[in-house]
Amino acid sequence: MDTFSPVVKMTTIRVLLCLASIYNWHLHQLDINTAFLHGDLKEFVYMKAPQGLQVSNSRIVCKLQISIYGLKQASRQWHDKLNNILLQIGYTKSFAGHSLFVKNTNNGCTAILVYIDDLVLTGNDIKDIMNTKTILHDKFSIKDLGELKFFLGMEVARSKRGIILYQRKYTLDLLEETGFLGAKPASTPMEYNNNLHSQSGSPLPDDSSYRKLIGKLLYLTSTRPDISYVVGSLSQFLSSPTNLHYKAATRILRYLKHSSGQGIFFPAQNTTAIQGYSDSDWAKCIDTRKSITGWCFFLGNALISWKRKKQNIVSRSSSEAEYRALAMAVCEAQWLLFFVQRSWHSTQ
Repeated sequence: MDTFSPVVKMTTIRVLLCLASIYNWHLHQLDINTAFLHGDLKEFVYMKAPQGLQVSNSRIVCKLQISIYGLKQASRQWHDKLNNILLQIGYTKSFAGHSLFVKNTNNGCTAILVYIDDLVLTGNDIKDIMNTKTILHDKFSIKDLGELKFFLGMEVARSKRGIILYQRKYTLDLLEETGFLGAKPASTPMEYNNNLHSQSGSPLPDDSSYRKLIGKLLYLTSTRPDISYVVGSLSQFLSSPTNLHYKAATRILRYLKHSSGQGIFFPAQNTTAIQGYSDSDWAKCIDTRKSITGWCFFLGNALISWKRKKQNIVSRSSSEAEYRALAMAVCEAQWLLFFVQRSWHSTQ
């Protein structure tokens, strides 16, 4: 029984918005009504009689004809159904991402990003965009949300200068939930020379609040590369957080209070040249003496991809750590190059 349902990568979203800003593509958002109910079951699935249904025998079960909410394979079956429909109407699945579908027409190109039941429809062929909306509405019943403004907790604002992607509402909700909406702002997300390790401070009586906070901060790094390093550093202490770890996390909140509306800008006057940088911090982790890899990539002048990750093994020298960081960066560069060239060759 397959239960895996692919979703779009955050880097793919950023690349698509960057290209839409450069080529002045249309950006529309769709929502599928009761998406999981459209999935076709490939196996025999039985369920107990629901509450309110009177049956003469308590051993009688119901055989499902279509997918319903709560099934483990519901999201997978829905994605397969949508995938088949898009392929039938001329879209092709991108080799760089299983949730990106591209269609080249005589008048230009159209692309669809899929995140479960949320779809972003973009391209320069407005007739094909409207036709795709009509077909999807006939097949599934969609909710046309118009121009892209809000997607997966991220806000999208567009002007003649370009597109900005940010999470101001998400940030303010997080500050209000944690009680830091009126806190004193901090100018940096972490203290200089902050050398926290697993034994720093005393254990927290309730570590669930720390885990919950770090989880929300990790999602915020989708548009905030400035906090990516410190959030990644604090996430390694999820198993046994201490009061000093929590204090460092609250400093991030005070920094967010200082810059709640900050995001990523994709300028309209830009190029599609890919350039990137990689670095490493040798033996940075005090507990394991493993090095830290860091890299970032730009599409023209727009930042589209970044990462901070602890290396898998201990490097014996700073040169070895640099080479390992470079190897990871090259893998990302190759994927970005393949994605841009193969998926958007008609627009270059």
